[in-house]
Amino acid sequence: MKAKKSYGQHFLHREDIAEKIANSLQRTEAYERVLEVGPGRGMLTQYLLGRDYELLVVEADRDMVHYLQKYYPQLGERLIAADFLRLPLEEVMGNGAFALIGNFPYNISSQILFKMLEYRQQVPELVGMFQHEVAERVVAPPGSKAYGVISVLVQAWYEGEYLFKVDKSAFQPPPKVQSGVIRLRRRPRTDLGCDEKLFRRIVKQTFGQRRKMLRNTLKSFVADHPMLQEDFFQQRPERLSVADFLQLTQRIEAIIHRSS
Repeated sequence: MKAKKSYGQHFLHREDIAEKIANSLQRTEAYERVLEVGPGRGMLTQYLLGRDYELLVVEADRDMVHYLQKYYPQLGERLIAADFLRLPLEEVMGNGAFALIGNFPYNISSQILFKMLEYRQQVPELVGMFQHEVAERVVAPPGSKAYGVISVLVQAWYEGEYLFKVDKSAFQPPPKVQSGVIRLRRRPRTDLGCDEKLFRRIVKQTFGQRRKMLRNTLKSFVADHPMLQEDFFQQRPERLSVADFLQLTQRIEAIIHRSS
């Protein structure tokens, strides 16, 4: 089975790494089901089967679906032939909690994270292989060059940890970039304490012009409000923690409500 560029496929052939990824699920929150995204030829799948949770896999490539049906018949109806990004998870997984895991296709890895955020009430944990630079961005701390939109939006709901790096040689065909495995565990909060849509808009607006200070990038929200003259707004967005962004959203939200 040859890898297809259209699916962003790079098949992991190192069994030790596959087993290490499978063992990285911590299950600190209770869940009985795990969904593997993009199993390909089943290198990771074999180490997820037979554990004390129910494994489901979703694969978009029909050739790989046939391969998995042949070599992993025990999956049965738990093998879902579908595009994960278009899959209505509430229909497949019900209302219960489940973890996400996979050697994620690099061309949709960020979209997988945004879908996780959409279903965060059901997804307490994710373990995944990403392009190294993407993995770094997801877990990057404030003040680092990698810190950006995806860092803030994911870390608002999940604690992230970079587990280990994976060399190009571990894949067939080898990708042009290094890879990294991260683990995300959901934070205990149930809401952000502010308007979530406004929070996302503020994060995207400020990082969209990340070399500008906040006093300039936030004018579209609060015009020339005196608040913008405070020392806090003389910073660039990469200096702000997730907590700073949440407090900033609360302040802007209050101004908007007073003026409406």
